[in-house]
Amino acid sequence: MARFEKPPEGSWTAHYPELGTGPISYEDSISPEFFELEREAIFKRSWLNVGRVEQLPRRGSYFTKELAVARTSVVVVRGMDDRIRAFHNICRHRGNKLVWTDFPREETSGTCRQFVCKYHGWKYELDGGCSYVQQEDEFFGLDKADYGLVPVHCDVWSGFVFVHLGDDPEPLREFLGPMITAIEGYPFDRMTERFAYRAEVGANWKLFLDAFQEFYHAPVLHARQSPFAARPEVQAAGFEGLHYEIDGPHRMITTYGGQGWRLPPEMLKPMEIVTRSGLFGPWDPPDLGVDSLPSGVNPANKSPWGLDSFQIWPNFVILIWERGWYLTYHYWPTSYNTHVFEGNLYFVPATTARERLAHEMAAVTFKEYALQDANTLEATQTMLESRVVTEFPLNDQEVLCRHLHKVAGEWVERYARSGVGEAR
Repeated sequence: MARFEKPPEGSWTAHYPELGTGPISYEDSISPEFFELEREAIFKRSWLNVGRVEQLPRRGSYFTKELAVARTSVVVVRGMDDRIRAFHNICRHRGNKLVWTDFPREETSGTCRQFVCKYHGWKYELDGGCSYVQQEDEFFGLDKADYGLVPVHCDVWSGFVFVHLGDDPEPLREFLGPMITAIEGYPFDRMTERFAYRAEVGANWKLFLDAFQEFYHAPVLHARQSPFAARPEVQAAGFEGLHYEIDGPHRMITTYGGQGWRLPPEMLKPMEIVTRSGLFGPWDPPDLGVDSLPSGVNPANKSPWGLDSFQIWPNFVILIWERGWYLTYHYWPTSYNTHVFEGNLYFVPATTARERLAHEMAAVTFKEYALQDANTLEATQTMLESRVVTEFPLNDQEVLCRHLHKVAGEWVERYARSGVGEAR
């Protein structure tokens, strides 16, 4: 994989001439018709991350995932043979949702030995086989072997559980490609202390992806919350990423951000100094249990390095921080102008009260910044829908935004050309 260096007179965008440099349209983020095509063209034809293996700690552990964009729900389970499988969350008898608790639209998790339908009591083994039909002799030639749960393609990479709703997907590793698989070996499995946030956002899913794959906005949008960003010299200088890279439908950015411990006290908030933590995580790194990080982390060997943000197509992001923790983002579309945002922070489990406080400070600070980003995006969505302006210039620091919308358009166009969309 070639690593590009930005020449003084050049630009990151120039490394990818197929992206062009002209203004782009955001029609793909405001069109109900385009969104309906995305359901089929993108979300039913991509590997989707739905969780991690730590959510399935023992045989019989399961969790459900609501995939509104694909109009389905899946249940992911660790079988008695320790294999992780996924199934559409539907009973084969009358179509009742199979696994749910008090509210059928909410996700749930737990441990069981078999799944039992609440409606008529049909039972299914953890490998999906139908094992019991209430009053089976009342049916007409029914063979339970023909009525197992509908399987969903499921695979695991580096502890991340993916599903694919299509019929014949390419292998997961091939889908991820060399830029993403080069971070294999990072100690994700040691970071099992998790803080999770979920918010419903009134904006297209791609707009929030755009917000976190450029940092051009950071000195302006977050100036009120960051004494460092508010300084006049920072406002004047702006922000530039250290490295950008594109591989197939996936993208990544390396930045020097997240180094609060390097800043003088006057650029920090008092609570950051007291807790030795903040938006960019704890200042004191844990023991990661590895001698070196994989080659895919900080791939251009930039110094000082703060974080890598990997945007895995279509809606999954992994951020690896220099201080030894990581973040994940998910953007789950619910309509052309709404989506559910999920943010998860992962740390090596705290062993002291100070470490725990540093983790909690990072989690609370992250939430505040994310809410500010989300609020801005709702303002963006409302005005994009006015269509008063239909073309928008992007600068060199927004090269990944340009790529995201190009890829979305290509996947939808390829699907439309295939004739499948017309057949539906």
